[in-house]
Amino acid sequence: MANNVVRSSAGAPGSPVIVDITPFNAGWGWSGLRVFELGPGDAVSIESQGNEMLVLPLAGAATVQCGAEEVALAGRTSVFDAVSDFAYIGRDRAFMVSSDGGGRFALPAARAGRELPFRHVPASEVSVELRGAGSCSRQVNNFCTPDTFEADRLIACEVLTPGGNWSSYPPHKHDEEREGESALEEIYYYEVADGPSGPGMAYQRVYGTDERPIDVLAEVRSGDTVLIPHGWHGPSIAAPGYDLYYLNVMAGPGPERAWRICDDPSHAWVRGTWADQAVDPRLPMTGA
Repeated sequence: MANNVVRSSAGAPGSPVIVDITPFNAGWGWSGLRVFELGPGDAVSIESQGNEMLVLPLAGAATVQCGAEEVALAGRTSVFDAVSDFAYIGRDRAFMVSSDGGGRFALPAARAGRELPFRHVPASEVSVELRGAGSCSRQVNNFCTPDTFEADRLIACEVLTPGGNWSSYPPHKHDEEREGESALEEIYYYEVADGPSGPGMAYQRVYGTDERPIDVLAEVRSGDTVLIPHGWHGPSIAAPGYDLYYLNVMAGPGPERAWRICDDPSHAWVRGTWADQAVDPRLPMTGA
């Protein structure tokens, strides 16, 4: 996948899949993401195989049937409208997602060792956090992070950044298993709010070291993804006038499911400037 940037596609003829990232086609070991679109009344059958998965509505409502269990996901109109409920699917399960009204749905995934039960989490139970201050303010929906939801390896959250702000900043990394840091592969999936004249845009930076080089400076639009196997990543820049959403999906080989980051020492000082700044008054952008 050239330059670690994956552009949205319509998938194979007749397929609802618009994003399909697996450990195999990403060239790594743990993290995956599928995004698909269903028309009104459509359904798709999926097998999790050796992965644990989430069914996360991005736009629209759905019904998820897994064995004898069934749950209705209320979903949302768009990622900029509300926090969503979601369903968890354990490894080695067959399930079906259907939607009376149609919509777009994400399936964050990770290779899993333990088989955990099918679960539904309502939007009202999703932890919403405001991070940073000033032009570095953003909203984080911690719906599947180690402190908020039990999973085997999968870590996932949503970030909403008002137009003109920087998030994933200061640049940070999580590519080593050591004190204060976890080794986690990461996928960024983006949606950018439209402006009065059409689709918006945003930018993503990723850079590495001499020993482990990576160099990405990409313009991203709705449906695009960036793969981060290692290296410093950030900022994620919301262009003025265009609010930015991204879904983070992470997993790794460590013995503990933990999300520990290390700031780039050259830019870590920026955190110290936030104490005297207010959080952007446009936040929170969404709630349950």
